[in-house]
Amino acid sequence: MPLRATVVSYLGVLLGVVALGAASCSKGGGSGEETPTPTAPTAYALAVPAGFPTPVIPADNPLTNEGVALGRMLFYEKALSSTGTMACGSCHQQSKAFTDGLAFAVGVDGVANPRGTMSLTNVLWSSQLTWDGAFTTLETQALKPLENSIELHQPLTVGVAKLQATKLYPPLFLAAFGTSTITNELALKALAQFERTLISGSSRYDKYMATRQGFTADEVAGLQLYTTHISPGKVRGAECFHCHTQPLMSSNYEGKFFNNGLDLTFADPGRSGVTGVAVDKGKFIAPTLRNITLTAPYMHDGRFKTLEEVLDHYSDHVQMASPGLDNNLIEGINDPPFGTHMDLTATEKKQVIAFLKTLTDSTFIADKRFSNPF
Repeated sequence: MPLRATVVSYLGVLLGVVALGAASCSKGGGSGEETPTPTAPTAYALAVPAGFPTPVIPADNPLTNEGVALGRMLFYEKALSSTGTMACGSCHQQSKAFTDGLAFAVGVDGVANPRGTMSLTNVLWSSQLTWDGAFTTLETQALKPLENSIELHQPLTVGVAKLQATKLYPPLFLAAFGTSTITNELALKALAQFERTLISGSSRYDKYMATRQGFTADEVAGLQLYTTHISPGKVRGAECFHCHTQPLMSSNYEGKFFNNGLDLTFADPGRSGVTGVAVDKGKFIAPTLRNITLTAPYMHDGRFKTLEEVLDHYSDHVQMASPGLDNNLIEGINDPPFGTHMDLTATEKKQVIAFLKTLTDSTFIADKRFSNPF
């Protein structure tokens, strides 16, 4: 793998850190041989946006500068795929808020995944990972796409052996974890550390919530609709906040799954594929709406290409007879007694979309700390 100057420079910095912290001990009765002992990794200063929940970080995998930097490199490391052509960052692209713009993610062998790539925005707070919540930690979840036959399609042990054989990675693992012996566990820990730093909290919405200034009239109205529970015949709303809870605008961190009325029967079992419970059929996590303008197409199967189509679904096309439909959609009818759906007006749809656009965080997608270092 060719190394660019930035990588070589970074390696030199870390090797310097290791060398400066080296201690020596005499071997063989004063033979003069020295065994380097790396300095302890330095704590990573995690900046949590105002109003966000307190992060929960595993005690056995604290964030360190060295671990995060290593994880960033592994995130973009194509040697972790069977063909050497893809990395985690191939499907989780920073410019698209760490999605890929496809309805279904496509792996190294050109085979499509049955579901779309989820955004990694604010994944630090996710207590349930993937569309069906099959994993509860980033350390365990990261293994699946690496080894899955329709994703990167390579046993991690093979990938780790490739890393071990390079001059680049053993010193980086030494700096991050105190050992130059690369293991599956340490590789997954490094990846998880990097992913936990992917925090987005500098959108126009965040600035408005801090100052109550800077929104247009439509954006203010859209936020009101987003956060309003419908009182039939009295208060109009769009019910968004029940599933896409503020401030993270998702249900990942609450571990909640919903049937949002896409279908009457379920080609994809959703949450029930994990739990085996019939009532969970067709239920999926509510993904974050932060940076939603960058993450099209929408839904687990990418069936909607635009936000307008998404709003039309919730307003006019929810399958009200879908088994296990979320109760807020059943009761969320703005025009009783004759209305049968949420029935947002064209103006209300425009206002909700105007608000959703304020969730775009341009600093997040331009942050060089998250970009490909190669």
